[in-house]
Amino acid sequence: MSQVYIYDTTLRDGTQREEISLSVDDKLEIAKRLDEFGIHYIEGGWPGSNPKDAEFFARVKSLDLKHAKVAAFGSTRRKGITCEEDANLKALIDAGTPVVTLVGKSWDFHVHEILKTTPEENLAMISESVAYMKNQGLEVIFDGEHFFDGYLANPDYALATLKAAEQGGADWLILCETNGGRLPWEVEEIAAEVRRHLNTPLGIHAHNDSGCGVANALAAVRGGCRQVQGTINGYGERVGNANLTTIIPNLQLKMGFEVVPEENLKQLTHLSRLVAEVANLEHDNHAPYVGKSAFAHKGGIHVAAILKSPDSYQHIDPEKVGNEMRTLVSELSGRGNLVYQARAHGVDITPDQASEVLQNIKQLEHKGFTFEAAEASVDLMLHRARADYRPPFELVDFFVITERRQGRGLLTEAIVKVKIGDDIKLTAAEGNGPVNALAQALHRSLKTEYPVLEDLRLTDYKVRILDSETGTAAVTRVLITMHDGHDDFWTTVGASANIIDASWQALSDAMEYALLPKSQGK
Repeated sequence: MSQVYIYDTTLRDGTQREEISLSVDDKLEIAKRLDEFGIHYIEGGWPGSNPKDAEFFARVKSLDLKHAKVAAFGSTRRKGITCEEDANLKALIDAGTPVVTLVGKSWDFHVHEILKTTPEENLAMISESVAYMKNQGLEVIFDGEHFFDGYLANPDYALATLKAAEQGGADWLILCETNGGRLPWEVEEIAAEVRRHLNTPLGIHAHNDSGCGVANALAAVRGGCRQVQGTINGYGERVGNANLTTIIPNLQLKMGFEVVPEENLKQLTHLSRLVAEVANLEHDNHAPYVGKSAFAHKGGIHVAAILKSPDSYQHIDPEKVGNEMRTLVSELSGRGNLVYQARAHGVDITPDQASEVLQNIKQLEHKGFTFEAAEASVDLMLHRARADYRPPFELVDFFVITERRQGRGLLTEAIVKVKIGDDIKLTAAEGNGPVNALAQALHRSLKTEYPVLEDLRLTDYKVRILDSETGTAAVTRVLITMHDGHDDFWTTVGASANIIDASWQALSDAMEYALLPKSQGK
């Protein structure tokens, strides 16, 4: 089985995305996880460009990476000077990495218009820079910038730039699809043709401007490339780089290449979500392979089929990439959706009970509820359908008042009366708003009887107006996400023309869900 080597540039190209700014500690954390996953090369940044990258290269040596080689990125020497005089090359050497990646121009248009030099001088810049770095005992990767556009404009010169790097002793020659505008059949055909003229191993660096980043990377491998450069989650400048979280499983599971150890592939989903968290970005639920929705089934016919055979509507076993199969519950669901969810969470209900819950869900969704993002509310409905289920508490009533008092500003107070067993508890609490006061009062009334609620925290509160044309009489949907202070998160939903009532529905469900046996699902 042929090996494909993965070169991750999340820490350089990935940080060029809008909204991403990684600290040195962030970069070190990601580098450590990439190494554990089995990435072959980790590009840390451009050491001559900013103090942060210089600090990263100084500190990354202390990580004791087991698998990956760290690469420093820079350009070939500037025109008209020697390699010894070039500050960029000196910074690359001072970075102390075992690998350096040199980017050079492969498109004669850029040589003339951007570098403002001659084609011959550009070739000398490439070959001399590569040879200089090889003489330092380093592994050298040459990135042929704009290679595909350059090849289509002037194939002889584009090839000449790669041959110059090969003559200098480059270990890898990377075909860069820098503008992201080429199509897969072009990439495969050009890569295969280039392969015929060179002895040095080829790689691909693709961008996603035309939506073909992943496809172009796979096409290049078909054309003979054996190194793939990209970023986790496709982060990168403009619309992003080729997405490694899609490329890696496609190469390994679909195309039969050896990429990372099989057991490591199961870490892919975790790696994808960790990088999103470190980058402080919301993870893409709909990302192939690693998204929360990648193996989620909503249509009743689909779920009925997967109950008989999971492969009927899934292209792989999600466990191979560390993900999981889910069913979504909505007005489009069939009874099988609920049967699957009940089974997955250890709830024993009859088909008739499932049908009753399903009808209730459809009626509630007609009123403005939504359960796709509120699986905990569905779990509660399944439990409540059981004849032996007894709720841990019941609402008797609540009272909320908000006043604006001179000298004190706004003041909100809530009083909650709940029944726990045979006892009635009346609890009051202040808050910075009516929902916060309600949450404080309910939490205070329950935590003495149920100490497990002590660490419970509200982590997200979303409000959506469903029929804004009715103005202040509009139905409001509230989604609340809770965290148990340890490992579990769950989301519940409420809907009402009164935002406090909607919030109470979601809030009380979230508290009740926290008191389900821990053996039940999330």
